[in-house]
Amino acid sequence: MLSQIRADETLNLVRKLLHVTGEEPDRIVEVKPALFEYMYNVLTRMIMGKRYYGKSVKDSEEVNLLEEIATEISNLAFETNVIDYLPFMRWFGFQNVEKRLASVNEKRDSFMQRVLDEQRGMMGNHDPCLDDAATVRKKRSMVEVLLDLQRSEPKYYTDETIKSLLLVLLQGGSSTSAIALEWAFSLLLDNPQVLKKAQSEIDAHVGTDRLITESDVAALPYLRRIILETFRLHPPVSIIMPHRSSTACTVGGYRIPAGTILLVNTWEIHNNPKTWADPEKFRPDRFLGLDCKKHLGFRIVPFGWGRRACPGEKLAISSIGLGLGSLIQCFDWKTVGKIDMSEGLGVTTPKVQPLLAKCTPRPFVKKIVH
Repeated sequence: MLSQIRADETLNLVRKLLHVTGEEPDRIVEVKPALFEYMYNVLTRMIMGKRYYGKSVKDSEEVNLLEEIATEISNLAFETNVIDYLPFMRWFGFQNVEKRLASVNEKRDSFMQRVLDEQRGMMGNHDPCLDDAATVRKKRSMVEVLLDLQRSEPKYYTDETIKSLLLVLLQGGSSTSAIALEWAFSLLLDNPQVLKKAQSEIDAHVGTDRLITESDVAALPYLRRIILETFRLHPPVSIIMPHRSSTACTVGGYRIPAGTILLVNTWEIHNNPKTWADPEKFRPDRFLGLDCKKHLGFRIVPFGWGRRACPGEKLAISSIGLGLGSLIQCFDWKTVGKIDMSEGLGVTTPKVQPLLAKCTPRPFVKKIVH
């Protein structure tokens, strides 16, 4: 089951930090790599059926290529292409951004084609008559499902369509969720009274005999308010993907012609002092008793809104809640000096300086993870 994948990777996250602190109790931990590994493995196991990070991973070449592609895309995402504004400059050789985009797209396409060919080969060698009960019950990855659909509708489910869909899910979900997790944890360490209250809530509901689960996250209102306040204060995506107006309309007194490309500034909406009291302060209880969709409307839109909203909203909240909740439940944390809360500029808004902290396993942790 897909929920079991998230549970497995949560357990791997706790075990990884437990191993680090067991070897060096006073070691300073850079939190971001562990969070990125957690989110990336959740997505790659759901999408492609395999892990790309961790001790059990052997294909270091694939991991390096993935990291290279992700870095290049991040660097190009917010770079200005002069030809977009002055098309005639193409005549003078100003095509550097286009060439780099073409290069990274070629690498990306080659990687995803390799994933499809590998999975297609495995499916071709599979004999359904040899399935045992456990194999039949096993949930398939998205690649397997899409390739099965390709057999029945080859003209619709082409390799290009499948690759595009998988890339959107992988790139859109991994880095943004990891960014949100790092911001949430940074805010908690910068506000220890909030961290203590969240830990007390988890202890009261979950106890010390088992690890937090997805069903627990839904029953922990304070933890959910922490996540919501993190999305408000530091939305992982500062500007929602471009939309096109289907008809002419008027917004805020401004006439918007049909066919206009529209960009929604999420960061400005979430930090507007006309909407939020003390918007620069981290106050999870500002959402006490409020339902995000019902009471807040367009005041907070980390995933967009309506039919064009991000389809991964529930997955992101579940994964972030599970990862964050497990770190709060299983470890006591201390800051290393003052936390730099500087925010990066661009389409995504990562922390400029990575979060460093000391974590100490709580007395019951070894019992529940082994």
